[in-house]
Amino acid sequence: MSDRWNELHALTLDFLDAFNRNDLDAVMAFFSEDAVYDELSGRQSRGKEAIRASFAPQFSGEFGRMEFVEEDTFIDAAAGKVMSSWALYLTREGQRETVRGLDLLIFEGSQIRLKQTYVKAKLPRYEAV
Repeated sequence: MSDRWNELHALTLDFLDAFNRNDLDAVMAFFSEDAVYDELSGRQSRGKEAIRASFAPQFSGEFGRMEFVEEDTFIDAAAGKVMSSWALYLTREGQRETVRGLDLLIFEGSQIRLKQTYVKAKLPRYEAV
């Protein structure tokens, strides 16, 4: 493994850890000023202020207690790309549920320039007609 591969893997794990510590400031420190976040809903947030606002409900506990566990990580060190699949354990009102998803992260140096999130849904969003 190259030094860059190891660096990207460590950054990705630290990023995940910041989410699990429920530390929004630490999460935001990973993003570049002009970063873009493509959310699972299809909405796009541009810039750190907009990204912070999109994360605020999650970090306020609005969705319950969230814990992300890394499942698989694929890294293209030369391109600065990381695909991290994870399981999200969501505990709300005494009920625990598991959601699986992945993030495609594009790094510029040690900061995230683009975060695209994809999540497996229990029900299809669209039905074929």
